[in-house]
Amino acid sequence: MSAVPDPGGTDASRPGAQGYAADWARAVRRLGFVPMSADETERLLLVHTVRLAQALLADGFSAAPAEEVGRALVEAHLTEPRVLDWSVRALGEQLPQRVLPPGDLPPDLAARVAALQGGLAAGFGRALRDRTFSQQERIARSAWQARDSVERALRDSEARFRAVFTGAVIGIGIAGIDGQIIDVNQSFADMLGYSPEELRQTNVSSLFHAEDAAGMWEMYQELIEGKHDSVRVEKRYYRKDGTVVWTDLAVSLIRHDDGRPRFTVAMIEDITQRYELQQRLRFQALHDPLTGLPNRTLFFETLGQVFADAGPEQRIGICFLDLDGFKAVNDSLGHDLGDRLLITIARRLSDCVIGQGHLVARMGGDEFVILVNGGEGIDDAVGVAELALAAVAAPVLVGDHQLAVSASVGVVECPASETSVSELMKAADTTLYWAKAEGRGRWAVYDPERSAADIARSALAAGLPAALDRGEFVVHYQPIVSLLDGSMIAVEALVRWAHPELGLVGPDRFIGLAEETGLIVRLGEWVLRQACRDARAWHREFPGAKLVVSVNLAARQADDPAIVDTVASALSRTGLPAELLQLELTESAVMGTAGEPLRSLYRLADLGVRLAIDDFGTGYSNLVYLRRLPIHCLKLAGPFVEGIRGAGDDPPPDHRDERIVDALVRLAHALELSVTAEAVETGEQAERLRALRCDTGQGRWFGPPAPADQITARLRGETTE
Repeated sequence: MSAVPDPGGTDASRPGAQGYAADWARAVRRLGFVPMSADETERLLLVHTVRLAQALLADGFSAAPAEEVGRALVEAHLTEPRVLDWSVRALGEQLPQRVLPPGDLPPDLAARVAALQGGLAAGFGRALRDRTFSQQERIARSAWQARDSVERALRDSEARFRAVFTGAVIGIGIAGIDGQIIDVNQSFADMLGYSPEELRQTNVSSLFHAEDAAGMWEMYQELIEGKHDSVRVEKRYYRKDGTVVWTDLAVSLIRHDDGRPRFTVAMIEDITQRYELQQRLRFQALHDPLTGLPNRTLFFETLGQVFADAGPEQRIGICFLDLDGFKAVNDSLGHDLGDRLLITIARRLSDCVIGQGHLVARMGGDEFVILVNGGEGIDDAVGVAELALAAVAAPVLVGDHQLAVSASVGVVECPASETSVSELMKAADTTLYWAKAEGRGRWAVYDPERSAADIARSALAAGLPAALDRGEFVVHYQPIVSLLDGSMIAVEALVRWAHPELGLVGPDRFIGLAEETGLIVRLGEWVLRQACRDARAWHREFPGAKLVVSVNLAARQADDPAIVDTVASALSRTGLPAELLQLELTESAVMGTAGEPLRSLYRLADLGVRLAIDDFGTGYSNLVYLRRLPIHCLKLAGPFVEGIRGAGDDPPPDHRDERIVDALVRLAHALELSVTAEAVETGEQAERLRALRCDTGQGRWFGPPAPADQITARLRGETTE
């Protein structure tokens, strides 16, 4: 036989092996999935084409190469049945004509082609069968391996759970949906004092603390009903011996595959020591360490809760108590005895009201507060205050000292709907201040009108500094008239506050506030400078009048070491002659001066300034001391002058007042001092004072305080309204 020609074919009219392989590759790609590229497929099939052609021309014919080609097709994953069909038909119909060279062909070519077709099909079929069997075997082997792995994992999981269940230091319990315990670990049993066998015969409900039973069973029912998958709470349980254990409990629901609840798993940790520590810390945080009473934090928590729970008609009362003179006890006997006194008072207060359900708390220092909850009116709150005062007033034996203690109590009581926590406590604090101001060992009841007046007074005090900065103060002048000839010889400077909202405010409403706040020094300096400026203007226009301006000095001003420099500066800047300035001081301020303040009076007198004692007769003067002071004038207090009335006046005159005025005038003249009578309201009073040889007078009879321009008009002889 001749050899197979070049795969490309030597005859140009025949496509040759390469053309046949290309057609075979296109058919294969058209008929099914091919996991190779077109070039790779064509090269593979060209090799198979050559093998089949060589088999047809071989001297010793065998169909084995065709079987190998069929197997190779399967191994190349060209397993689509239509691929086999095309390959077998093309082998019989096209390959001999297109691939075999013309010429000497074997005589049994047809039989050989048929044999190769059968071999190709047989090899393809056997290879496909072998591959299928191999895949099935691998699948089966993988399935067995997977099952073994799952079973092994399950066994491992069960072993791990059992190890955890058995060796866990926290308690683990499993219960059915009816609450019957299925299994517990040793830690669970030890925690509750049972054996595991005893607990397996127990329902969880029998372990609940009596106060928690209803809530715990409700929570358990919601869990097994599927409303929650897990819950975590801190709850109490009973031990076998009846004692209580606090636990941190976490319960999880385990379900069937179809979602139905199956059983519960509880993990429980003994937190009794931690809970007790928390309770001790909370007690310490909410109780006074000295007396053991609730502290202000717990008091305000309780008060806030009372307000939150109060109905529309519920009343709330507060008794705010402060010991009288407790600082003196600490200072004289020491803080140790003071603390022991506070402990005794705290116990007494607690004992006297504890039976009534009231809360007693220590607010700090020597202040205590009693919450009167649920009273029916102010009488109930006052009753509690009186009980507290009586308890405090009993003699207290502290060490070797028997102490008499008293307290002041501010009482506030009203419907809860009409106030708030902050307003109630503010009112209680205000009322305690009232009780303190009225004397020791008493209570005071809150008065809204009085409180409003105090608030207004505080508002005035707060507004004083800014008012002075804004220039809201003005000076009015009241004439001081000679009782001998009726001429105006001096004026008294009286400050007024031109308030932007309240109008013209008199000194009685703000001078006391200025003294309390210390602003009186600045305000007094301003009045002094303004009065000196106005007096200088009068002196310049009316030099013959010799009009003196009298300015009040507060006690704090008189005590100020800089008062002499202040007065000298005012005189220097305004150019007012010193003899036209008179400074008025109260009798108590003058009589109490010593040391530097007394030297200041002499230095002021050395400046040429006149000094007068205002409201003379209202204090307790040391007449010898008065004789040694550089005083020029005494101003008789108004109450003495008010007693001088005519025979037809109502009430009738008190001749004792007239005799007192007579004595005081004689005394002043004996000391070579002039006398001015204040508060002269009637002509009758003016006549009697003139008869008593009083030098000057001032009051409504001679003219009310007026602005500077009206004093100017009076000096000019003009009539003023």
